[in-house]
Amino acid sequence: MGREIERRFLVNGGWPKRSKGMFCIQAYLPTKGRHVVRMRIMGKTAAIAIKAKGKGISRTEFEYPIPIKDAFTIIETLCAKPCIEKTRYKIRHKGVLWEIDVFEGENKGLIIAEVELESEDQKFDLPDWVGKEITHDPRYLNVNLAKHPFTKWTKTQRSERRGKNDAGK
Repeated sequence: MGREIERRFLVNGGWPKRSKGMFCIQAYLPTKGRHVVRMRIMGKTAAIAIKAKGKGISRTEFEYPIPIKDAFTIIETLCAKPCIEKTRYKIRHKGVLWEIDVFEGENKGLIIAEVELESEDQKFDLPDWVGKEITHDPRYLNVNLAKHPFTKWTKTQRSERRGKNDAGK
């Protein structure tokens, strides 16, 4: 069984763009219940993923490559809109790989950093450009950003995103 253990944070700014980013389009097939089905095109590859809600920061995840032409057709004809558009950068910090998503389109202005972990209690150092932890805030899940884009949030909702990091080390 596939398992994903990840923590997510807002980015304060000043993060080091050490690599060339890769443009990504994500869209979601309509579902009911405790799971999502995501289509992702990243660069010249495509994948379908099935994710189930879990406990804590772990969840079940299965991801499979599919032909890119099929992915475009599924996104155009079957997925809910708007799509998530973002550029993903990968940065290694003190032995841990961080993925920084710079959102575009309907979610422009939002930058999120994710770190996938080996275990829920894995210790890691937070870079100084990492801000508030949003792991448990469902508003920032990509599937919810597709339904309720960041650019449509109220001024109050947008200002709530700022704040100190309470993640600890």
